[in-house]
Amino acid sequence: MEDNKTEQLETTPAISDQMPDTPPETSGGKKIKGLVILLTVIIAAGWLGLKMFITSKTHIETDNAFIEARIVPVSSKVSGTVGRVLVDDNQFVKRGDLLVEIDERDYKLEIAKAAAGVGMAENETGGEQMKAEGAHAALQSAKARFDQAVLDQQRGEKLYNRDVLPKEQLDRLTTTRRVSEAQLKEAEEAFKRAKAEAGLAIKSGSKAKILQRKAQLDEAEQQLSYTRIYAPRDGYITRKSVEAGVNIQAGQPLMALVPLQEAWITANYKERQITYLKQGQKVEFSVDAYPGKTFQGKVDSIMAGTGAAFSLLPPENATGNYVKVVQRVPVKITIDKNSDPERLLRVGMSVIPTVLTGRSSGDVLKEMNPFK
Repeated sequence: MEDNKTEQLETTPAISDQMPDTPPETSGGKKIKGLVILLTVIIAAGWLGLKMFITSKTHIETDNAFIEARIVPVSSKVSGTVGRVLVDDNQFVKRGDLLVEIDERDYKLEIAKAAAGVGMAENETGGEQMKAEGAHAALQSAKARFDQAVLDQQRGEKLYNRDVLPKEQLDRLTTTRRVSEAQLKEAEEAFKRAKAEAGLAIKSGSKAKILQRKAQLDEAEQQLSYTRIYAPRDGYITRKSVEAGVNIQAGQPLMALVPLQEAWITANYKERQITYLKQGQKVEFSVDAYPGKTFQGKVDSIMAGTGAAFSLLPPENATGNYVKVVQRVPVKITIDKNSDPERLLRVGMSVIPTVLTGRSSGDVLKEMNPFK
């Protein structure tokens, strides 16, 4: 019996030889590890969410924004036949560049007529001057006759009182004085009329007819200058609708000029987003046409009302059932020229502007404090 027990002990392996070097992982350890990973994910997601929330409050963004610029219409001030068109569609021109020439022959004829009118007016004024001088001489003669008639009447009265001169002859002297007096008044009126016609009544000595003819000459020269149409400012030619040989009318639009160097962005922010928007804040924006490229600008101004308030048919909230709709306020953003030196931006392009309000994370978190 003792021998059998000894063999069993020898053939049975030791329990220590069957046990592994490291203890197996328990189910409790796995739970702890999973909880740590889950907690880490929750903390990371919370931190990322908080960061995104703070960024949304300090960096105000919208995709309802477009590039705009002034469109300067180019039209003719005079009628005529187009002689030459010196620009093409989408061409860049500088201020003062010649755009269109109109046939100027008819306007040169008008200048010749006006110049002839000035010469005729000067000749007429010279004749009227001579007429005025003649009227002045007639006035002096009438005055001399009147003075002589007065002296003759006075002598006749003295002789009549001495019974030297008969009554009949004294009456003739009196009549002669009255006639000379009437002739003197007539000569005075004629002289005044001649002076008015000659323009001598004006203290400056200017001749009305000559000034009128010169004004007509200046007008004709000005009309001739309008036959050459120049670019009013730097910009790009668009909507060109004129060709050589076409007969145009005064005021007819010929083309449009867009100064892209003065373009701006109109961003329609929600009314809840403009709380901390101020003039002069920095703006970064991207353009759908140029992915990956960032442009800069700054807030120029905020419109005085919402877009709906200035629409063609503004809403009448006082009538019918009212449904609250989030309004949008247009914000004008100027574009930094240094960020777009090649003039890549065009009118109507969609942009996504982000206004950097300059607020810190502490400012945002302070607003969230329910105990403040």
